[in-house]
Amino acid sequence: MGSRHPLGPITLPRPRTALLCAAALALPLAAGCSAKSDASDGKAAKPASLQELAQQTDCKVTGTRKVKDLEQGNCKTSLGRYVLLSFTTDGGMDSWLHEAKPWGGWYLVGARWIAVSEKPVLESLRKELGGEIVQGDHHGGGGQHGGGHG
Repeated sequence: MGSRHPLGPITLPRPRTALLCAAALALPLAAGCSAKSDASDGKAAKPASLQELAQQTDCKVTGTRKVKDLEQGNCKTSLGRYVLLSFTTDGGMDSWLHEAKPWGGWYLVGARWIAVSEKPVLESLRKELGGEIVQGDHHGGGGQHGGGHG
């Protein structure tokens, strides 16, 4: 396959595509994707900058990248390794997630921010940040919807 993972160079879709992606993604995210909720035990996930997210998770961010609509950085703490992304708009975040989910993996989705890592790391981060854990598409298994199932 040889394609690059979306955590490489960041490109955002054109505005019209972004709006369509945001609309398509908003309903499943709002509905929780399934009857089994993977919510954060009542902790509200608030909008935060990359620096605020890093501070809340006791991380010194490395490898930061900033483009018009988002900022990204890498973290390595006692919890494990993860990538933090902070977005300036909900639509930008929804578009990024829509483009990333086909690659599989796990995402902790908050209010205009996303953390990407293994599920156990995200479960620990969720205690500090709030948010909802979302699973990307499965590879080779028929593209089942994970939505944070354990």
